[in-house]
Amino acid sequence: MIRKSSSDTSAIKDVLNKLSIDELNIKGKRVFIRVDFNVPFDDNLRITDDSRIRSTLPTINYAIDEGAKVILASHLGRPKGKPDPRFSLAPVAKRLQRLLDKDVLFAPDCIGPQAENLISKMKGGDVVLLENLRYHAEEEKNDEGFAKSLSALADFFVNDAFGAAHRAHASTVGIAKFLPSAAGFLMKKEIEYLKGVVENPIRPFVAILGGAKVSGKIGVLEHLENKVDKVLIGGGMAFTFIKAMGYEVGDSLVEADMVETAQRIRKKLKNAGIKFYLPVDCVIAQTLEPGAETKIVPTLEIPKGWKALDIGPATVKLFSEALENAKTILWNGPMGVFEIDAFSRGTFSIAHSVADAYALTIVGGGDTDLAVHRAGVTNALSFISTGGGASLQLLEGKELPGIAALTDKNP
Repeated sequence: MIRKSSSDTSAIKDVLNKLSIDELNIKGKRVFIRVDFNVPFDDNLRITDDSRIRSTLPTINYAIDEGAKVILASHLGRPKGKPDPRFSLAPVAKRLQRLLDKDVLFAPDCIGPQAENLISKMKGGDVVLLENLRYHAEEEKNDEGFAKSLSALADFFVNDAFGAAHRAHASTVGIAKFLPSAAGFLMKKEIEYLKGVVENPIRPFVAILGGAKVSGKIGVLEHLENKVDKVLIGGGMAFTFIKAMGYEVGDSLVEADMVETAQRIRKKLKNAGIKFYLPVDCVIAQTLEPGAETKIVPTLEIPKGWKALDIGPATVKLFSEALENAKTILWNGPMGVFEIDAFSRGTFSIAHSVADAYALTIVGGGDTDLAVHRAGVTNALSFISTGGGASLQLLEGKELPGIAALTDKNP
């Protein structure tokens, strides 16, 4: 879909007051780039989605073109502080080599003699990928000694792993104490969209929030209070709000300890003049089993023993009409259990409505990322965040440790 360039860029501001990689003199220097190559694998250890690798290519290619010695480091899965072949980054090195169309050397450890020896032989433009950082328990503990060992491999540190920026680990925070540090292009883009656009949106600004739990989105709702014009609530979290209004929701997901909070927030947003939308109908079933009987009912008529697992067609129409005049759309969280075909239509329909809107469209959160990929609308969206927890924290207005640790720009 073709968009007017003004719709996509006029709200984008440089809100990252940190050095970026293009402000460093990296020619011939060793540059340690923290990337997020935590990609999914199938049972045969084949990569099933390499979008996280592709998203860092602009930063990696820039460093190569500048003649830097490029040292890449990432975590993968949860190997619990010791080597585990199931979590090796060796397959990632092969995929990266194909994407870069150049040799990528692979170091069997991220510190120690083998890594040091490989790096000592590098020439300008060479690329080395280090083995999984989490093979060392010190990584997640932000151990200073481990961070110092990582820093000894390089002259500069660049963080392009937005998906790990909310973690205070040795490779995201600790290393920045020992090296001049900057943001990569992906990191910068994430901040500009998720922070810059939200702080200064083109209006009307509509937020779509879904997923299972209200508790995970409370901070976002409260931070957006004075910024959005409309809030659309779907997914399991909607039924905590509906329960809070005194209605029966059958066996639908409800966070009992969040009912009062949900009611308080709904009233607060409405009193602030923000239009607040909840589902008017839903797809229900008694179980999540494939082939289970489903019904479409008004949300106020969910029978006992049945649970709502997707928004219904009337809600899709209502939400889609609410999006028609939007100029900025932020979407975080699916509308139902979209992984199961019978409960996917609501999420996929909203994905198409967001993609068709003549607006700057930002999608954040891992599940939502997967949903828009499955809906086939990825290329029609302005920006898809690579971070789940990191994007939520940023949307809550919180400072991310991995960003705070980078070198400030000169005033």
